[in-house]
Amino acid sequence: MKKQQSGFTLIELIMVIVILGILAAFALPRFADFGSEARKASINAAMGAMKSASGIAHAAYLAAGTSPSSVKLEGVDIALTNGYPTQASILLAAQISGTDYTTTTAGVVAMPGRSNCQVTYTAATATTDTPPVITPPTFTPVVSGC
Repeated sequence: MKKQQSGFTLIELIMVIVILGILAAFALPRFADFGSEARKASINAAMGAMKSASGIAHAAYLAAGTSPSSVKLEGVDIALTNGYPTQASILLAAQISGTDYTTTTAGVVAMPGRSNCQVTYTAATATTDTPPVITPPTFTPVVSGC
């Protein structure tokens, strides 16, 4: 009677472990730094909140029909310039506070301690033409330092 081998030999098991170790050594550094991606996503989320708040405030401005200098969003007065939130009021409109981000009255939202991980809001501008041409606000993300 011949005996048939069942299972794996010690050499086969060691080779599988070595191959898995080599694969892990190359794959682990690729997935180890999720913090940078999370900070980028957070800045992009803040920018999305600012864009939405700007659009909602502008819609309220248009709905008022009397060219108000401010609108009330969720019980908070939002100052407007050219029908859009000012740099100082965009953070109120977007409900972004200094507990999660570093904020300024110039409409800058940044990750704490990272000046190259931010989004900047530039208020709407108007030309001196008659009637004036309104340029909507711009949102400039910087995520190179996240």
